[in-house]
Order: sequence, then structure tokens, then C-alpha cells
Amino acid sequence: MCQLLGMNCNTPTDICFSFEGFRTRGGLTDVHTDGWGIAFFEGRGVRLFLDPQPSARSPVADLVRQYPIRSTNVIAHIRKATQGPVGLENTHPFQRELWGRYWIFAHNGNLQDFAPPLDGSFLPVGDTDSERAFCWMLQRLQARFSAMPAAGTLYAELQALVREITVHGEFNFLLSQGDALFAHSTKSLHFLVRQAPFTRAHLKDQDLTVDFNEVTTPHDRVAIIATMPLTDNEAWTVIEPGTLMMFRDGQPVAPAAGAARSM
Repeated sequence: MCQLLGMNCNTPTDICFSFEGFRTRGGLTDVHTDGWGIAFFEGRGVRLFLDPQPSARSPVADLVRQYPIRSTNVIAHIRKATQGPVGLENTHPFQRELWGRYWIFAHNGNLQDFAPPLDGSFLPVGDTDSERAFCWMLQRLQARFSAMPAAGTLYAELQALVREITVHGEFNFLLSQGDALFAHSTKSLHFLVRQAPFTRAHLKDQDLTVDFNEVTTPHDRVAIIATMPLTDNEAWTVIEPGTLMMFRDGQPVAPAAGAARSM
């Protein structure tokens, strides 16, 4: 299964610490060696880095690790291929434009017999079920709304689309249009919120610790979403299967009944 990493903040923040642990799962501490990618929203723009090489030994990952890009919404993915060969065109996250905004999407799971009709508005470049699902979701959103709907309306529509897709299999995903970050779980997804009073955090995959008191202000708030917890001394919360969550300004804001169980 692929792995996901997302970050949503109330002020532009770098993801270097979390990414340092996450990237090692792409061939060093885990087996996700079929490519990786990361997208950073900056205003109306997006920096997107993709590499079909394993993230643990990717020169592009070295660049990202050493370059503290600050963003309020970040989506990253390391791939264990199920559908589609290893290649740049099949590397997540995927990017499209809708209503004059960039949308970024990454998925882990496997959708069987998922071949919805596409009208040409959005077409896959690669061969993955993931990109096909992304294109279909945007097609449906475009048909339903003439412009960007309010956040709550968008959340409700995404819930309806997710119900149609999940009958085909596992559909863990992260999705953002630069304002909010949506996270859906069908099997394994976790989140935590870092805010004052800040503490020290230690990575599970590397012997690396950061004292967030030294690198934050009392007003900062950061939500981290990951397939599996990245640290071993913080309280991560399980997103229960079947739950769609919406994060804004570094915290969950959408109804998520039954979504939480602490780890």
C-alpha cells in the first residue's frame, strides 16, 4: 500500500521534519520504492516535485529536504504500484485546474473494476486507478457547480462522490485546492494537531528530535495527516474508516462523527 503525508497550517510552515521521516519509508525503512512526489501550495501557485525513483535515494528528495519551502497546504505520496507501471506519468500527486484553481490529489489503495465514463473535461495521462478517480471527481464537481462552492457544500459533495467510489475498493486520499485539505480513510490514516503549548517530537523512522518551542510562535497551528504515525512520542488520532475530514487553518473543521480514537 502506498503512503500519504499531508500538512495544513494557519500560517506558512515548512514540512522538513515530517518529510525527513516520511521519505525514508520509500526504500529504507519500508518498501514503497515505486516513485514519490510532493506538492506545495503558495498563494495561487503550486510547486510540484515528482520522481519515479525511490524517495529514500532520490536527489529530488534531497533538494526538498534541504529547501524549507513554507506552505499552508502540502500533499506528499510514496508509491507501491498496484495499477500502472512505474513511471513519471503514474507518480502522485496529480494536478489539475478547476475554476481557476489548482487541485492536488494523492491516493493509496486499489480500486477494482473502476472505469467511469469521462467526457473529456479531465483525462488521465497515466494508467492508474488513482488518476482516473481524480479526473472523474473533478468532472462531477464541474458538472454540479459553475464556480467554487462554499467549503461545507464542497465537503458534502465530496462525501457523495466518495460513497460511489469506495464500492470499488480502498480509497484513502488527500485532496486540496489550496484553501482546505480533505482526507478520506478506508483503511489506515492518522492525524495530529500541533499547537501551543508545543513539545518535542521524535521520528519513528530516524533518530531525530525537534523541539517545536524553538521553531514556532504561540499562534502557530499545524495539522499533520499520515498513513502511519511519523513520530513515536505524540498522540496521533486514527481517522476511522469511512470518514472524510476537512482541515482548515491547521485543524479539522468538518463534521467527523466517530472519527477519533487516540494512539
